[in-house]
Amino acid sequence: MNQMTPPPKVEIIPASAPFSEAQRSWLNGFFAGLLSDAPTPLSAEQGAAVMAEEDDGAPWHDQTMPIADRMKLAEGKPIRRKMMAAMAQQDCGQCGYNCNDYADALAGKAEARLNLCVPGGKETARMLKTLHEELEKAPAAGGAPAAKAVDEPAAPAAPDPATLGRSRDNPAPATFLGRRLLNGKGSEKETWHIDFDLSGCGLDYVVGDSFGIFASNDLGHVDQIIALLGASHTTEVRGKTLREVLQNEVSLAPAPDSLFELISYLTGGTTRAKARALAQGEDPDGDAATLDVMAALQKFSNVRPHPEAFVEALEPLQPRLYSISSSHNATPGKLSLTVDVVRYVVGKRKRHGLASSFLADRIQPGDQLKVYVQKAHGFALPENPETSIIMVGPGTGVAPFRAFLHDRKATRAPGKNWLFFGHQRSASDFFYADELNAMKSEGFLTRLSLAWSRDAGEKFYVQDRMREVGRDLWTWLAEGAHVYICGDAKRMAKDVERAMVDIVAQHGARSTDEAVLFVANLKKSGRFQQDVY
Repeated sequence: MNQMTPPPKVEIIPASAPFSEAQRSWLNGFFAGLLSDAPTPLSAEQGAAVMAEEDDGAPWHDQTMPIADRMKLAEGKPIRRKMMAAMAQQDCGQCGYNCNDYADALAGKAEARLNLCVPGGKETARMLKTLHEELEKAPAAGGAPAAKAVDEPAAPAAPDPATLGRSRDNPAPATFLGRRLLNGKGSEKETWHIDFDLSGCGLDYVVGDSFGIFASNDLGHVDQIIALLGASHTTEVRGKTLREVLQNEVSLAPAPDSLFELISYLTGGTTRAKARALAQGEDPDGDAATLDVMAALQKFSNVRPHPEAFVEALEPLQPRLYSISSSHNATPGKLSLTVDVVRYVVGKRKRHGLASSFLADRIQPGDQLKVYVQKAHGFALPENPETSIIMVGPGTGVAPFRAFLHDRKATRAPGKNWLFFGHQRSASDFFYADELNAMKSEGFLTRLSLAWSRDAGEKFYVQDRMREVGRDLWTWLAEGAHVYICGDAKRMAKDVERAMVDIVAQHGARSTDEAVLFVANLKKSGRFQQDVY
């Protein structure tokens, strides 16, 4: 066995530079990753300039970081930077921007919509509203040149045929082919493999891209809301019937603050106080997390907003993005998704996630949907096909890695492939088991490491499996492998990154601080990429 000697710790920032020990450590790691020759220590002035540039690197741009922590990092920064920090930090493209450009558009007053960040949800919208009010009070303090105000919005440009299906503003028609349930008997989850035909619209994609789908609200759900309003299906709103608008144009999922504000204007006493509390993000009855639009109307059943005012208080219906789980190189003209369906109960009525239930329950083979391909933001295969890859994707996080494997197989990429997959039970939740086991048997999938959290008494996750095979994982890293993580941002991604640090420290003979810097440098060099949500 070859023993790998860790490189010597490089000191680039002098001890006399005006930085804390943590800042010096971060800067030393950063420049050590950039420089291969013996570096010249920075002067204090140069070091200060580098720290000034760090703001442009957006230290809060981390999908796993809670909004409170992101806002703390942005304290004292221009409003446009605070606005960026308020966003979900996924660069997912659902808003039609990346996080930085959306923040710039808001701060420059070129974009007035504060509720476009789908992953950020209410907490992002609330923070953006607060920051926008601050911007209005002191417009010159935004840190970005304000766009010239316009009295009337310009007429939308005609869609460019060349960009058909390349953005949410110009979707293309795709044909639904079918679906199959990925879970076996006894599973507590509901996950579907979904197939689309793209040959009719001419769309293509590369692995790592996402697929945007414009879903519609369930008609039965819409009719129940109309009944709660005491309105007619044919009431005209926005030049259409109320039923059409509620089905296709507005979100009926979590009730927005603006709906509770409207309700507070239409009532009084304790009812008004409760509605105002909900509008301000409070939870007077402990049920705020369960209040979708229908539940909000049921909660305030004595209030019946006018249909026009009601519709204006709702959020626009946003497209939903999914990681693509197929390869255009392997199956031209066909695209696949791996979709979890979330079903939950509000009161006595079962609800479900809009887009996922739309795909699982309501569309039929041959139906056409409005779709678009969202280009990947950094989540892509290595340029060199000989580079080895380590993929960590529990649950539906396996989707892009199925695509990676099919693509590397179709293009005969010689690099090694290692997949970590986990879920609750091996018997019922091993997605794509036949495919993955076949790839493993033929030697294409070099290693397949599995973790099941409910098969034994003690829960066991992908990060536990990583630690168990840490020496081999370190060997792959030292040989230049790229690492990819896909899945839950709040817990899994953090736990996996912590496991990476521990493995580097233990098997790479580094201190914890040095291991943290090593992993940070993997990110900076593009060797550690995340698609988390």
